[in-house]
Amino acid sequence: QVQLMESGGGLVQAGGSLRLSCVVSGRGFRSAEMRWYRQAPGKQRDLVATIGTHGITDYTEAVKGRFTISRDNSERTVYLQMNSLKPEDTAVYYCNAIYPPPTVEATTSYYWGHGTQVTVSS
Repeated sequence: QVQLMESGGGLVQAGGSLRLSCVVSGRGFRSAEMRWYRQAPGKQRDLVATIGTHGITDYTEAVKGRFTISRDNSERTVYLQMNSLKPEDTAVYYCNAIYPPPTVEATTSYYWGHGTQVTVSS
């Protein structure tokens, strides 16, 4: 049973910082592409940042230069460092793990955490 456990959310003033963590258990971590998504009230869940198995990163335009995604394979953890936070960053942040199919006949596997609330006050 693969489990993703997020932590680090909270209430912060605009301009502040938070660091989110997501620990993966139940399956190998090194082979997973890791992503952070967020979902604001009444809106769809949007991709925020991605880090591949070799550490290559990608960000949505709205967070470039402010957020940094990283991973520690020895700790089975992915991080999202969020600086210069804005009220529009307020959302529930979700961790997502993507595992490639182990065989030709298998399919890609997707796992989600339960989310952590980030609230940025103006």
